[in-house]
This record gives sequence, C-alpha cells and structure tokens, in this order.
Amino acid sequence: MSINVTKPYLPPLQEYIGYLEGIWERGWLTNNGPLVQQLETELSAALSGGLVQFMSNGTIALQVAIKALELTGEIITTPFSYVATTTAILWEGCEPVFVDIEEQSFCIDATKIEAAITPRTSAILATHVYGYPCDVLAIEDIARRHNLKVIYDGAHAFGVTVHGRSLLTYGDITTCSFHATKLFHTSEGGAIITTSEELAKKVWLYKSFGHIGDEYFSLGVNGKNSEFHAAMGLCNLPRVPEFIAARRQVAELYQAELASLNLRYPVTPPATEYNYSYFPIILESEEQMQLVKDTLAAHDVNTRRYFFPSLNKLPYHTGADCPVSEDISLRVLCLPFYQQLEHDEVRRISQLIKEALA
Repeated sequence: MSINVTKPYLPPLQEYIGYLEGIWERGWLTNNGPLVQQLETELSAALSGGLVQFMSNGTIALQVAIKALELTGEIITTPFSYVATTTAILWEGCEPVFVDIEEQSFCIDATKIEAAITPRTSAILATHVYGYPCDVLAIEDIARRHNLKVIYDGAHAFGVTVHGRSLLTYGDITTCSFHATKLFHTSEGGAIITTSEELAKKVWLYKSFGHIGDEYFSLGVNGKNSEFHAAMGLCNLPRVPEFIAARRQVAELYQAELASLNLRYPVTPPATEYNYSYFPIILESEEQMQLVKDTLAAHDVNTRRYFFPSLNKLPYHTGADCPVSEDISLRVLCLPFYQQLEHDEVRRISQLIKEALA
C-alpha cells in the first residue's frame, strides 16, 4: 500500500453528519450561513483575537488581500514559497521583487529587504515557510520606516505562536490556506486575518461581490465559502492541539532515525511555538535528493519537491538571482508527514533513505 506525502484527517463521520443535519433543516448552504459565522468566531478566539474572514481558498485570499490594501507597483516577496504567492501578485497587476531567503528558517532574509525598496515599492509579501516564522519584528520595523504594507502568506502557519501570540496576527493582513493537505483543514478553504476592523469590513465586501442586499459599496468577487466546508472546520478545530502533539512525535522519530545521515533541517527561531506542519530534509546535492526520491517512489512512498523551482526562475516571470533559494530548492525534499503516519512507516521510510545513501 502506498504512503502519500500528506493525508487529510477526517473526523468521525457521525460528528460531521450532525452538522449536515442542521444544514438540511435550515436549507442555508452558503452566503455567510450560521456555521461560517460560528467558525469565524471560534477561529478568532483560537488566533489571539485576530479578525477572521473565511474564504474559498488561500489563493483568492492573497488576491483579495492585495486588492484590499490597494497595492500597486512593486511588492517585495520571497522566491521560496508555493507558486500562488508570486502569481497572486502578478494576477493583481503588481510586480514581484524577489529578495533571497536566509539559511536557517528559509524565510525571506529581513536584512536584505531594505536594499530592494524603491519609490515604486508598496508592500512586503513574505511566507512563513513550513510554518517557521519570518522575522516579524524586523519586517514590522522596516515597513513602518518606509511606509509599506505587510502581507504574510501563512498557509503553513496555523497553530504557530511567536512572542506569545498567534503568528497569523502579525502584519496588516495574513492569509491562510485550509486546503485538505494542511494541518487544519476545511476540505477546501482559506482565510484572511487582520487586526483592523476597517480592513475586515472591506475584505467582507470584497469577498461578497461588494454589496449587501441591494446596496452596492465596492467592487468584489465571490470569495465566500460554504456551510459544508465550515462544518468540516468546526469538527477539526478542537483537535488541532492533539494534531500538533502527534506530528511532533513523528518529527522527533524521523530525526532520531535519520540522525546518522548528513541532512539539514530548518531551524525554529527563538520565542516560537512550532506546529510541525511539514518535514523537509535538505540533502547534500540535487543528485542525492533525486536518488532518495526515486528510491522511495520505487517502494510506493510519495515525496514532494516543495518548493521547486525557486520562484525567481519561473518561465513566465524571472527576477534577480537568489542563490540561497535556488540552492535549497534543488536539494529539498518533503517526506510523508501527517499525524496518522504510523511509527513503523516512519522507520521503514528512514531505512530506505539510509539504504539509498549508503
């Protein structure tokens, strides 16, 4: 039986059916239904009081965030992220300006941001890679001094706290993905989190075609999500602490089993409570990475080159050289990682890696 690189958690069926019965009774399927409102309230409580707008997915959340902040011109961003981070900038008619990543967390290198600022720069859009936080305090200081907006792509960062508060409450806006492969998921979905009531109201209009009833206030799109997706989120949200605890055990077992190998891992920054979102390994070369990937695939173990390529090398938009990102993207491999992964499976995967590299 094959082992996938991720595996969604499904709650007990009867628990989910309990929510479905309420949906059937009300006949209210979408358009800001009671389960969506309940999920937003519970998410806000879980995220240090951040104001949460439940969205149809994480990509539309990025696009709406850029629009809501009225960004134009250049947006400084990271080359080491999922492609949606860059394409959302391009989709909204802005220009991504890539700044290389730092060597420990693989997040954008805050010490290199100021050199990339020009009169056309309107914002910084950075990713909390694998759930490891960007240097949020340094970025906040840079943004304040240069009058820039800050968006964080927090697709991997649900459940992470920094300096005692949810990582998703930093910046002007943080976007999140609740895709089925994420630590916390709603099958499909995403969110925008902000601490500004004015921005939250603006986002609500933007995700709802810009109108309330017959009153029209702004442009907008359909970024809403359904009661069915909210029901999945309400089932999963209380279980997030146990998910993180189980994933921590899996991560520690991987590290113990692979300790004899010359592998690198991202480093958790200080003052961080981590969520164990992914398990990436950095091999010595791209050839080694491919050897491990092919060996595992031959034994029905799926892995992922996540992230590859470095986004400054995309064929439809190129940017300045980013040597750290380019190097890491060639050597990184994400191993199977989810809370349901059996410890014997971790040992088998680790043994295959050791045999491949022997």
